Amino acid sequence: MRILLANDDGVHAPGIRGLYNELSPHHQTYIIAPLEERSTTGHSLSLDRPLRLEKFDETIYGCSGYPADCILMGLGHLMKNNRPDVVVSGINRGANLGQDLYYSGTVAAAREAAFHGVPALAVSLVFDRVNEEHRYHTAAQFIKWCLEFELHKACPPMTLLNINVPNVEFSKLQGAKLTEVGFRRYSEEIHARIDSRNRDYFWIAGLYEGFDSNPDSDCHALNEGKVAITPHALVDRYERDYTKLRQVIERLNAKLFA
Repeated sequence: MRILLANDDGVHAPGIRGLYNELSPHHQTYIIAPLEERSTTGHSLSLDRPLRLEKFDETIYGCSGYPADCILMGLGHLMKNNRPDVVVSGINRGANLGQDLYYSGTVAAAREAAFHGVPALAVSLVFDRVNEEHRYHTAAQFIKWCLEFELHKACPPMTLLNINVPNVEFSKLQGAKLTEVGFRRYSEEIHARIDSRNRDYFWIAGLYEGFDSNPDSDCHALNEGKVAITPHALVDRYERDYTKLRQVIERLNAKLFA
């Protein structure tokens, strides 16, 4: 199949390169990703400035814009006459759980694809400490199996799949679960400081304080060591029937985690 990869960590990020290395031997795989990190930029679009593309390889491009710009550049320019069968955004460096998906550039890229009728997955690697080993290969292998089992085709229209993978070796995963969007609690701290010219400046310093207890949430699934697969419906007029998704996830569990 034809796969378009994007992210918000940048075209040279290890997550997207690990995903590309896993998928490209089996599928026609392209990368269009930001030239610089665009984390937590949400669904920004560059409507007030031109976009530029930098070609690194026949199938790898960097874009001067935001994650959603990268998808539009793919659908409207580079892959205009040969549209992708699926968009995979990631692998993000860190979780996109609960309401954090609304801030995420990774999820925004998948959302933009879904708006244009292309099945889309957003995938993130969830870890506790920045300095721990990042096992992108685990998430990449899981996504390869998701595509093999055509998980993206089981997703209803105008819906993306937000997938969060624990940062463990593949053999340590406790399965995959269809989940709901949870809620993560953060403090409301703002740190006020003074610069060398005696001017005030501020840092948003909210600290993570845990998640609300809901056994069906993405947060709870990760706490159990499971991959959380969370449908995110974008338009209310479409029926939210996840029967096919559940069936595919059951098959994945039977194949990978039995």
